[in-house]
Amino acid sequence: MPADFHGVFPYLVSPVDADGRIKDDVLALLCDDLIANGVHGLTPLGSTGEFAYLNAGQRQAVVETVIAATRKRVPVIAGVAATTIVDAVEQTRRYERLGADGILAVLEAYFPIDDAGVVAYFSAIAMATSLPVVIYTNPNFQRSDLTIPTIVALSKINNIRYLKDASHNTGRLLSILNATEGRMKVFAASAHIPAAVMLIGGVGWMAGPACAVPAASVALYDLCRAERWPEAMALQRKLWALNQAFAKHNLAACMKGALELQGYDVGVPLPPQAPLSAAGRDEVRAALAAVGAL
Repeated sequence: MPADFHGVFPYLVSPVDADGRIKDDVLALLCDDLIANGVHGLTPLGSTGEFAYLNAGQRQAVVETVIAATRKRVPVIAGVAATTIVDAVEQTRRYERLGADGILAVLEAYFPIDDAGVVAYFSAIAMATSLPVVIYTNPNFQRSDLTIPTIVALSKINNIRYLKDASHNTGRLLSILNATEGRMKVFAASAHIPAAVMLIGGVGWMAGPACAVPAASVALYDLCRAERWPEAMALQRKLWALNQAFAKHNLAACMKGALELQGYDVGVPLPPQAPLSAAGRDEVRAALAAVGAL
């Protein structure tokens, strides 16, 4: 599988039944449909996948299911998240053995971690695998964020080649691109306007909304790559309504609610998270209808 990651990578939901079992049939169907709609890769165990609410067995079942369903048609970048280096390294090695094509590295923290500790964490993940590593920064939820000097230091490690940034700050992305001097490629998140990130040099986006609007997301990416900016922005305006719904409602609830509206039996977010409210459901339905995704 080529290591040049680019394009639309949906952050997959993690369908879990009442007994805690991963609904592998539902997840496999979703993977098949996303690939049929042209997505460029799949990312299990991102934020939309509720990685923080799953135990180790559930996480492994999600990754195994996605890899089996994908059948090497597109790359699978598996999420690794831990509070300790030992746990992160073990997850990384396990997912590489299972057949993942890349690692999405997330730092969980209860106590604050200084820059040296952050560098040590991500460096250990990179050294534990031969796979390309995407480092993920989300200051809205992370106790210890990645500073630009930290990102620059990590960009000098051979297989840390990508950054997925969910900071809302598109200017920061341009600063990162300038500071890393071509060593780091940037993926946007749903917190950013994807077309704007593509304009400044991004290579795509990893985000939950692409699970529900894959065809429109791929069309937007293609328009950006072709530099057809007026058409791209016309489509981006329609897609932005779904991003706004994400900002107002629980992330997993919004995504699972959207997929339920489309007929996927993905269930509700893991408690104590609440399901999507009636008002949220109406808002998501309208956003999906606006881009022909219902």
